[in-house]
Amino acid sequence: MNNQDECWQTQKSGSCWQITFAPMEEYPEQLVCFLEEYFNVVSCDYQDDGSEQYIAYQNASFDENDFKAAARRQNISLPEYQIGFLESQNWLKDYVIEFPPVEVEDFYIYGIHEKETPQTDKLALKIYAATAFGSSHQTTQSCLRAISRLNKQNVPHHNILDVGTGSGILSLAAAKLWPDSKITAVDIDEEAVWVTRQNALDNNLQNQFNVEVSNGYNSELVKNNAPYDLIFSNILARPLIEMAPDLYNSLKKGGYCILSGFVDDQVDWVLGEHQKQGLRLVKLFELDNWRAAVMEK
Repeated sequence: MNNQDECWQTQKSGSCWQITFAPMEEYPEQLVCFLEEYFNVVSCDYQDDGSEQYIAYQNASFDENDFKAAARRQNISLPEYQIGFLESQNWLKDYVIEFPPVEVEDFYIYGIHEKETPQTDKLALKIYAATAFGSSHQTTQSCLRAISRLNKQNVPHHNILDVGTGSGILSLAAAKLWPDSKITAVDIDEEAVWVTRQNALDNNLQNQFNVEVSNGYNSELVKNNAPYDLIFSNILARPLIEMAPDLYNSLKKGGYCILSGFVDDQVDWVLGEHQKQGLRLVKLFELDNWRAAVMEK
């Protein structure tokens, strides 16, 4: 274990403080960067109305006055927040990475805190999701359903791109379903890239993966591996729309994409922009107020 790992082991042991920030339609990038730099772990929860809510975790050394002073030094305007203290011997395990197993179509998703591999006839995936997008979120479940349905249609699947990979769960599901596929997974967040790499390793799928930091489609890795048979993008409405031309240009003729991260009243907005590029809606998945779309080029 290197010094960085030892430091992280120390930080995650014992109890912790949980700082829950008020939901906002979209958190300013400067605020998000500040929170991610200041706290041990920051997670983003997406509300049913499409708004974002950030939750931060810090070991027992958290000092609220220091937090406020650090924000003032960077001219950061903090949203309202609530502070709670979580009793634990290992706060990261007990309060961040644990989630109940999720069964969706062909897949059984379980957390790394489970001591034994579950007995199931589904494709089992072990996920560490600490700071990445929730593995049991409605959009994730809809995307997994879409992947299963595409598999039943025997669509081309050899070259896959996952934009905004988060925990890598969609890429991992595809890799498990299609062992002959090669997957490019990217995220703007370095932590998500680390989590995806670790999840691929934990599931013995690392040989199928190329993972790196990228702002959407802008990295050389994404460009060099194009065009793709399948593209997954489970993010939010606004970035989906902004990247619609890049998605179209990166997708093979006859290829499919799975888009998610938008709510019911954003459907026409998101789908309309992709239809302008020349994509055709194949199926819309609905779960609570969240939507996921399968489209074909």
